[in-house]
Amino acid sequence: MTLIKSISGIRGTIGGKVGENLTPIDAVKFASAYGVWLKQQRDKEHYKVVVGRDARISGQMIQNLVMNTLVGLGIHIVDIGLSTTPTVEVAVPLEHADGGIILTASHNTKQWNALKLLNAKGEFIDNFEGAKILEIAESDDMIFSDVDNLGKITKNKAYIDLHIIEVLDLDLVTVNAIEEARFKVVVDGVNSTGGIAIPLLLERLGVDVVKLYCEPNGHFPHNPEPLKEHLGDLSEAVKKHNADFGIVVDPDVDRLAFMDENGEMFGEEYTLVACADYVLSKTPGNTVSNMSSTRALRDVTEKYGGFYEASAVGEVNVVKLMKKNKVVIGGEGNGGIIYPEAHYGRDALVGVALFLSLLADRKMSVSQLRKTYPNYFMGKKKIELTPGLDVDRILKTIENSYNIEQLTTIDGVKIDFTESWVHLRKSNTEPIIRIYTEAKSQKEADALADKFIAEIGEIANS
Repeated sequence: MTLIKSISGIRGTIGGKVGENLTPIDAVKFASAYGVWLKQQRDKEHYKVVVGRDARISGQMIQNLVMNTLVGLGIHIVDIGLSTTPTVEVAVPLEHADGGIILTASHNTKQWNALKLLNAKGEFIDNFEGAKILEIAESDDMIFSDVDNLGKITKNKAYIDLHIIEVLDLDLVTVNAIEEARFKVVVDGVNSTGGIAIPLLLERLGVDVVKLYCEPNGHFPHNPEPLKEHLGDLSEAVKKHNADFGIVVDPDVDRLAFMDENGEMFGEEYTLVACADYVLSKTPGNTVSNMSSTRALRDVTEKYGGFYEASAVGEVNVVKLMKKNKVVIGGEGNGGIIYPEAHYGRDALVGVALFLSLLADRKMSVSQLRKTYPNYFMGKKKIELTPGLDVDRILKTIENSYNIEQLTTIDGVKIDFTESWVHLRKSNTEPIIRIYTEAKSQKEADALADKFIAEIGEIANS
């Protein structure tokens, strides 16, 4: 079906033809290239890589292939097993490792898996280094270790607990206040590792946890992207159990969304807005999110006297701009919280702890909290790419057609109108064009998206 190589890793569907899907041969090839690249970074006697995975069905197979490939390069492995993307990011510096690999396709369905590649800081490698790895993968310049110099695999299953301890130690996480609030929360772990990590964190905070789909068996009970249309069961469970709110994460636990006490979505875009509101109220400063994220973060940042700026889409791009602007919190509107006091990676555990601290501080319900924020509505649509479709030509044509508007072209084309915006870009993770819009009503946002879908169709057929 598909193999995609981007800043979001090496991602593909399992099975099929070599070079067109994430087959065992492709997994070995790209793991080899990563290992060779890692050894080029500095000359030393021993190298170490942390490897973890989400619970998807193909995970164990891909992880074994990746780990033993690195062993063949003489690299030692710390196998942390079923884990989360942010947990692997935390583990890399704690292990003084040279890098890390997470086997996960994030929000993609069960057919997909991926190698997400980290540097020695536990952060995603950038475009420049990623290009080097892809170049190595296509070369014959890979030398493996002899039998006396193979790497070794060490298992360490403690890192989710260690990650939770680090979250609880954050200054703005008010453990005692959360315990005193006696929250009741329903958790949808989409039968992946969020079903392990999120309930453990909540229990440490004295929260009464109702588990929904928290068995990490990789059989996703619904589409794993945490969007409203996939979360009917969570809505019913929140109302049935009279919970204070609901939590849902994606399979690798770097995206986070909330549902209010009435079973209504808080809004995936507003996960970052709420966490930023809390952090900025205690430590004013600047923020960053990507170009496809809501304007509400800008509004909240400016309320506290800070400066907001948007980056290109992709966590590595967000992190780069966050560091440049010395921000106190940032992330992505898809529910990704990046809090530098913890680490530079999207982390749903950090997001949950900050959100609970906010609720304990404000002493209001989740629905009441949502009403305190600017009310924007977003449309998120997509167009499947077909062979021969010239995306660059389409985007350039649209750019030329709207050159009298405020345009941003660092990542596809974003057009800012007075009361709305549209962002058109080729996805890093799927063979699609994404069409994001935002307006003052859902009807306007959807209509704006439909307008541009029609325009893209006309250009493609011209």
